[in-house]
Amino acid sequence: MTRYAIYFNQQWVGDHPAEWFQTRQEPSRAVVREMEEAGVLVFAGGLVEDPAEAFSADATSGTLSITDGPYTETAEHLGGITVIDVPDLETAKMWAGRVAQGCGWPQEVRAVW
Repeated sequence: MTRYAIYFNQQWVGDHPAEWFQTRQEPSRAVVREMEEAGVLVFAGGLVEDPAEAFSADATSGTLSITDGPYTETAEHLGGITVIDVPDLETAKMWAGRVAQGCGWPQEVRAVW
C-alpha cells in the first residue's frame, strides 16, 4: 500500500456565493465517509483560510526560529489535504477524482514517501 496526498490550493476554489459552498458540504462529507468505509482514509481536513493565522518554524541557519505568519509571502496557499493509503496509483486517481467531484474544485495528487 502507498500513501497519497490529495490537496488543493485555496485559490483553486474560486469565488462563489455562500449558498454554493453549502451545496458542496454533503457531497464532500459523503466522499470522506466512502473512504472511511473502504478503509483507505488516513486523514482529511481543510485548513484555516487566513494565512496570517499560520506560523513558521525554520532551523536552516542552525538556530530554531519560530515566527508568526507563513514562511514566505505567496499568492497561493494550501486549502486542504486528504491522505489515503491505497494499493496503486489508479486507485489514488479514482479517489482524487471523487474528492474533486465532492468539493467542486481541482485537486492535486502526490505519493507520500
